[in-house]
Amino acid sequence: METNLLDLYSDYLICQNKYATATGLSNTMGGSISHDQITRFLNQEEFTSKDLWKFVKSEVRKHQRDKGGVLIIDDTIEEKPHTDDNDTVCWHYSHAKGKCVKGINILSALIRYNDFAVPIAYEAVRKELYYSEVE
Repeated sequence: METNLLDLYSDYLICQNKYATATGLSNTMGGSISHDQITRFLNQEEFTSKDLWKFVKSEVRKHQRDKGGVLIIDDTIEEKPHTDDNDTVCWHYSHAKGKCVKGINILSALIRYNDFAVPIAYEAVRKELYYSEVE
């Protein structure tokens, strides 16, 4: 894993307020990194929650306290209404909307100690049954 490109890409995702694309990052960097380099980097391996933990573990340990830490679990749905159903893009109940929506359901965990907060885990919910109509 190229840490510099990972840091750059992560920062770009955080500060981008519109669509984040490899071409957009390349343009932001004045073409010093091509969009092909970014795409190859993202496709070189499948990053998992374990990889995230390895990346942030040392920082978490620096800020860790005996008491006072908070573990925050978030359940969010990235809506994908026009994408074909599969094991990741399927129907999920949205508590925010009070109905089922089609999209990717992502569970994430964040640890917080005072002013320090960092994501430590994530998982995309996968379902074998994409849709079920109850009669």
